[in-house]
Amino acid sequence: MNAPTPCFHCALPVPPGGRFTAVVLGETRAFCCPGCQAVAQAIVDGGLQSYYNHRSEASINPQALPAQMVDEQALYDRPDVQAPFVRHDNDLAETTLLIEGISCAACGWLIERHLRTLPAVVEARLNLSSHRLHLRWSDADLALSRVLNELRTIGYAAHPYHADQATEQLARDNRRSLRQLGVAGLLWFQAMMATMATWPEFNIDLSPEMHTILRWVAMFLTTPIVFYSCAPFFKGAFRDLRTRHLTMDVSVSLAIGLAYLAGIWTAITGVGELYFDAVGMFALFLLTGRYLERRARERTAAATAQLVNLLPASCLRLSEEGQSERILLSELRVNDHVLVHPGAVLPADGRILAGQSSVDESLLTGEYLPQPRTQGDAVTAGTLNVESMLTVQVLALGHDTRLSAIVRLLDRAQSEKPRVAQIADRAAQWFLLISLLFAAGIGVMWWQLDADRAFWIVLAMLVATCPCALSLATPTALTTATGTLHRLGLLLTRGHVLEGLNQIDTVIFDKTGTLTEGRLTLRAVRSLGSLSSDDCLCLAAALERRSEHPIARAFGTTPLTATDVSNVPGLGLEGRIEGKQVRIGQADFVCALSASPVPAMPDEHGQWLLLGNDHELLAWLVLDDRLRDDAPALIDACKQRGWRTLLLSGDSSPMVATVAAQLKIDDARGSLRPDDKLRILQQLRAQGHKVLMLGDGVNDVPVLAAADISVAMGSATDLAKTTADAVLLSNRLQALVQAFALARRTRRIILENLMWAGLYNGLMLPFAALGWITPLWAAAGMSVSSLVVVLNALRLTRMKVDGAPVRGGDQRPLPA
Repeated sequence: MNAPTPCFHCALPVPPGGRFTAVVLGETRAFCCPGCQAVAQAIVDGGLQSYYNHRSEASINPQALPAQMVDEQALYDRPDVQAPFVRHDNDLAETTLLIEGISCAACGWLIERHLRTLPAVVEARLNLSSHRLHLRWSDADLALSRVLNELRTIGYAAHPYHADQATEQLARDNRRSLRQLGVAGLLWFQAMMATMATWPEFNIDLSPEMHTILRWVAMFLTTPIVFYSCAPFFKGAFRDLRTRHLTMDVSVSLAIGLAYLAGIWTAITGVGELYFDAVGMFALFLLTGRYLERRARERTAAATAQLVNLLPASCLRLSEEGQSERILLSELRVNDHVLVHPGAVLPADGRILAGQSSVDESLLTGEYLPQPRTQGDAVTAGTLNVESMLTVQVLALGHDTRLSAIVRLLDRAQSEKPRVAQIADRAAQWFLLISLLFAAGIGVMWWQLDADRAFWIVLAMLVATCPCALSLATPTALTTATGTLHRLGLLLTRGHVLEGLNQIDTVIFDKTGTLTEGRLTLRAVRSLGSLSSDDCLCLAAALERRSEHPIARAFGTTPLTATDVSNVPGLGLEGRIEGKQVRIGQADFVCALSASPVPAMPDEHGQWLLLGNDHELLAWLVLDDRLRDDAPALIDACKQRGWRTLLLSGDSSPMVATVAAQLKIDDARGSLRPDDKLRILQQLRAQGHKVLMLGDGVNDVPVLAAADISVAMGSATDLAKTTADAVLLSNRLQALVQAFALARRTRRIILENLMWAGLYNGLMLPFAALGWITPLWAAAGMSVSSLVVVLNALRLTRMKVDGAPVRGGDQRPLPA
């Protein structure tokens, strides 16, 4: 069977008999739908067709973008709506828009070039990393709604960017941390050169005056590091001492503060060693670690804040006379009646007053098939009305909706520390307390024996016991292993994953989009009457092309045209094709048209639809969500390690049991909401199990956040990916199997590093207490210890995963 032709714009398969074409780059190109054809033609007509030469991957299908009605976009032209996000400077307006549908750098080039062709646009600048478009234009000559429409014509959706206060504060803190890190790195390098020049090994023909000048230069260079770059450590230490809570800030502040004071004493008196280079080195290492941690928190907070973008900006409210009026979502009130058109997102939780339709609830349940909903049924904010118009009474808004409940579940799960982390926090406090008391006791003893040496011995003890090697033992090994896994297609976003994989005994899988590919495809057409399978497929495609139901995308396009198409929610479609009435859908519904007996449904898994006309039954059509090819290997790898496997899905169809049986999964449960999944996970953890979660949707976010280790698919939502501890960028489940093997080797390297760091601290502490080691030798020993730990961790770059050596720049294991 020949592979289907990919759409030139979005790379989705072009259905058999596709008739959408356009001339691009001098050749006739095929497209999967009129949307892709129209976008490509707009790009060519605008003289921007070289976009297709520069893009690194296919563009998004414009039919997959959120639908925005013309009257909704017109709301953005109101001054009161623009006030929060549009700034005016004389005759020019300035705003920031968040762009959806960007897939590569060429998208940014296309957006900027297209907008700059508009006479009223002064500046259009897109940040590819954040997908934010900075726009300056003359709003007197060009309405904002026109700009949004121009973006849609080339395949991109845009809406105003609203950063919440927490996200903005994190961004400001991140910029300040980066400046502190830069100051520490730049000045430490200069201070280190000035300090090294005073060492006897480098003191060749150095005059006493130059020696004094270099000491003062080193002190002045180090002072900004201490009082600016290290300010967070001192503030944290002061706060912790006031609350009688010991943290690393106390130990770090003492070491940096005493070393700095000792350096000042040496700079003034010329007696002793300069420790300004040690101050800068400590600051640089510690600030780097905290900066990376802050960036991780910033990504998580920003992704959580973007969840509100799932709600529409406006809605249609019905008056008492039954007239509809488009209003902003903020103007909606409880008990209002709203009109929800097909293809629109429900603005609030409510109850259906009139109409029947199917609602896509995959956002909350993960179930890819829309569910039938009729008068009296409850509906949820953020879900999609698929088929028919609904009138809904608003019952909950804002923080009271189920969508907000997901955010609260996420916050609660992220705030709960696992038991191991709590034990580690308590152990760290006791370690710091004992170290400080021991150093103080030794200092008192030496003050009685030799007051001149007491300070230097205490300083040597603080430097010798500074946990640099201990703190590097785990992070360096994990960082090295993380780079290896990245080349295999698995991106780790949390450092505890490789260490934690060795403790896992239970794995929870989502079904749709995780073990399966997450989209329905037409698997077979089985003719029952006089027409061939190809003719039956054309009839089915003619009906389905008039439907907004997700399964309609599986049928492709056809030259046939259906008229008078009507949709019966939950049953199927009926229309007229070439003079005959044709139905597709549930067997009873289709058989009633020709008064035929209901045939037996084929005994195979899948979504079976019957096709028939007013004379006969024509064909069975089966749709299926295929298993990923490497799903069996992943389940086998879990079973080989003795792990228990569970399938938790929001899908209520028999596919849950079918998939579990095919993969031999231990336990499978369907029809689960996010809080149901979270409750099952918490029960497992209460029983002492260590749980790995693999999922891909917003509905999986609370469980991903609460699991001991969570992995999101590369095709997952942004929120799921930023919440998870790891992301399968390549969507290859085999990369996770390889991670299991790498975790064992990483654990061994970590144990070796911890043993070495513990041995070093165990030997250096008594020697420093006895006065056998000067602060200078203690700092040198600390550097050597850290170097040994780093070199040992680098061995992970040369390891083999499942017998295949991993080399830089490749995302696949190479043949041995």
